[in-house]
Amino acid sequence: MDEPPPLLELTGVTVRFGAETALDGVDFRMFPGEVHSLMGENGAGKSTLIKALTGAQRLDAGEVRLGGERVHFAAPIDALRAGISTVYQEIDLLPNLTVAENICLGREPRRLGVIDWRAMRVRARAVLADLGLEIDPASILGTHSLAVQQLVAIARAISTDVRVLVLDEPTSSLDVDEVAELFRVMRDLTQRGVAILFVSHFLEQVYEICDRITVLRGGRLVGEYVPSELLRIDLVQKMLGRSAAELGTRARVEPAPPEAVPVIRSEGVTRAPGITGAAIELAEGEVLGLAGLLGSGRTELARAVTGIDRLDAGIITISGQPVDLTSPRKAISLGVVYSSENRRSEGIISELSVQENITLALQSERGILRRMRPQRRRELAMSWIEALDIRPADPDRPAGTLSGGNQQKVLLARLLALSPRVIVLDEPTRGIDVGAKVEIQNLVGELADNGLSVVFISAELEEVLRVASRVAVLRAGRIVETLPSEDLTVESLMALVAQPDELSESVLAAAPPDAAAPRDAATSGGPE
Repeated sequence: MDEPPPLLELTGVTVRFGAETALDGVDFRMFPGEVHSLMGENGAGKSTLIKALTGAQRLDAGEVRLGGERVHFAAPIDALRAGISTVYQEIDLLPNLTVAENICLGREPRRLGVIDWRAMRVRARAVLADLGLEIDPASILGTHSLAVQQLVAIARAISTDVRVLVLDEPTSSLDVDEVAELFRVMRDLTQRGVAILFVSHFLEQVYEICDRITVLRGGRLVGEYVPSELLRIDLVQKMLGRSAAELGTRARVEPAPPEAVPVIRSEGVTRAPGITGAAIELAEGEVLGLAGLLGSGRTELARAVTGIDRLDAGIITISGQPVDLTSPRKAISLGVVYSSENRRSEGIISELSVQENITLALQSERGILRRMRPQRRRELAMSWIEALDIRPADPDRPAGTLSGGNQQKVLLARLLALSPRVIVLDEPTRGIDVGAKVEIQNLVGELADNGLSVVFISAELEEVLRVASRVAVLRAGRIVETLPSEDLTVESLMALVAQPDELSESVLAAAPPDAAAPRDAATSGGPE
């Protein structure tokens, strides 16, 4: 049977940024009714290719054809009018507006020249129903979780007459059930002839949902493959240009001895509604993993122990001394820093240079009257660029143009420049490729080897076990177990985090009244 003509086709696409070639003569095609994955390391050219086909990036060479006709998109609005919708990894919506307003933004239904608010809500409700979302279209978007906001962004994208849907890391903030629901919607869309470009670093999801895979490396096309004919290990090798074994993998950091004095310890930490009675302790040079399902309280606990959110109850001690972490500035002054899971709104300042991003917190700590000398700022930035292998090694480059993995390294450099004692990393590898993940994981181990205490949060349980000395399991805002990583497998950890609430309640009911006090360094947890 002859193959149908491509719905979207890019031929010989080249994009340059000064002397750097981001895409070098890349060919890419998508067919109606297929899910096509774009794979490659951070910096391979995936984001640039997406920008090229959606009108956000000018081509230096090559052409784009849609439905067999050559097209030129001067801006993303041109691509949108042609039927190409994009949902980026970092949610690009307005949290102060309602869900309905975000879905219909720029194409609001009107009656007699004014916005028809009732029709807007009806339209939004219908689109949300397609996604299986039962939320009030009149509710403010910012009041919802990141997962729901991600689904609203997808709802906005499919609310138009879409022919090509680009999903850039759409599942990074979704739990298992939400991923399954998204995949159902994607399959429904392909039944209507929509071509979906699916960018994800979760290999199991790529193999589950995709009909075709295109691999980029270093801005060049490696090849186009059918998943059933490509082993996962072979895919990784094609992405990296080397085997996964060549990257090297560290053994997990060893747990601290029982007699070790905790650098930071919390007892009975409560912050409504996310976390209740949480107890953790962390020794020097130790990595504590926080594992739990979406909404379990991982991020809420991280923000509570780093001074971002005020406590409703509980005690935090640093080196045995009770402290009142009234703000992130106070926490930083005591050597406790936090890296947010949301790189865009709480991390990288895209418009500033790499150098400015790295030195930002240190300059803030010094104050406006003690400005760092330009030469010192540059020396400091270059030292961290070299130490963390930030690429490209250009301190003047806007940080927003770096790949996700390198942006994460810039954030780490900013925090490490403060010489902290404790660093809390919330999803530090979310949305970055296999090679960059291993680099970040190895870096965490090296930091611990040098005496830094690390709290490591990840939705990927395998990653938590690979990195952490001990793992604290959260369910419904409570720490129910804290166990050595060596005593756990991915399967046993999954069983712990996914136990139904009624089992959690039975554990809590059976706990002694003084359970808020940690039992010992290896098994301490919150009030059970």
